[in-house]
Amino acid sequence: MHTLRDFMARDHLYCDGVFLGVERLLLASDWDAALAAFARFQVLTLQHFEAEESLLFPAFEARTGMRQGPTAVMRSEHAQIRQLMDAALTALRAQDADEYTGYSETLSIMMQQHNMKEENVLYPMCDQHLTEQAAPLLAQLRQRLPEGVA
Repeated sequence: MHTLRDFMARDHLYCDGVFLGVERLLLASDWDAALAAFARFQVLTLQHFEAEESLLFPAFEARTGMRQGPTAVMRSEHAQIRQLMDAALTALRAQDADEYTGYSETLSIMMQQHNMKEENVLYPMCDQHLTEQAAPLLAQLRQRLPEGVA
């Protein structure tokens, strides 16, 4: 059995890999494939956020009573990442490499920092406080994030 931290961190890695693929496609000047890969990355990332915001965070908040702590920070960062993804997608659609690069670099840094906070602070707290709920939560997360499971 995996911990919540292990499962969610593996999904982070999966999303990151798809994101890195966009860069490789852009270096090859394959705009259509880069756009498709970025759209896939965006869908996967939004699924990850949705799973956290509708399952993991509410379970943590209900168990600990912490509603303005780490989950509030993560939700705020999710909103910022959503905006950056939208801007990057717009730049890709316009085939504006410079604008896309600016957004993607900011997005990359923000995601790395965000993922580190979740993996090193929030997820271990979830594992600590959600011991009894871990198995059903993992089952629900696996249904919502099937790509990152493999």
